[in-house]
Amino acid sequence: MTFSLIAHCPESGQFGVAATTAVPAVGKLVTHAAPGWGAVATQARVNPYLGIDGIALLRKGMGAVEVARELLKGDPHPERRQFAVLDREGLTEAWTGSDCLDWAGHRARPNLSLQGNRLAGPQVLAAMEAAFHDFAGEPLARRLIEALEAGDRAGGDLEGAVSATIYIVDSEEYPLWDIRVDEHSEPIQELHRLHDVFAREVVPHIRRMPTRRDPAGRLCDVDV
Repeated sequence: MTFSLIAHCPESGQFGVAATTAVPAVGKLVTHAAPGWGAVATQARVNPYLGIDGIALLRKGMGAVEVARELLKGDPHPERRQFAVLDREGLTEAWTGSDCLDWAGHRARPNLSLQGNRLAGPQVLAAMEAAFHDFAGEPLARRLIEALEAGDRAGGDLEGAVSATIYIVDSEEYPLWDIRVDEHSEPIQELHRLHDVFAREVVPHIRRMPTRRDPAGRLCDVDV
């Protein structure tokens, strides 16, 4: 009952995850990413530790295929799970269990993986992939949202959608983008609106915050 994509932008080095679903708060458990290491999306009958442990394995230097193999070995019900892994080299590996709600499947590509369950059909993932490439050259945040919107237009989740999210890491441990629409009648449209707000009012301040290389950061005129 979720469709998502994970992606890497080789130009910026960013890793991102985007997702939407028919239940509230999709961003709370589905999205996982680590700067310089990769990203994981975990969905269907969600096991959050597939994301948590997947990131830990990526941080050890494992590739996507090896990470996926280890995650499946440790899960007692892999047939209920759907997840995707993207490593630091841009390699992807995805899994769709046999008990995921139909239609369920994935497309694992270099620097991109798209996956979903309880979808209108495989055309949802095809539309997402096409939109992601149609917006090549745009920032990763916009490409992720446009892909979600394209998937929704192609039929999306058979039960509709009430929540949506994008989560992107750049060079720091804290995210550059973390937008969550937890319960809304038009979550992807709201994600578009919030993206514009974040781009104007939030991301510029995040880029001036302390970093590992520059613990002082640049003076920020907004206290949090």
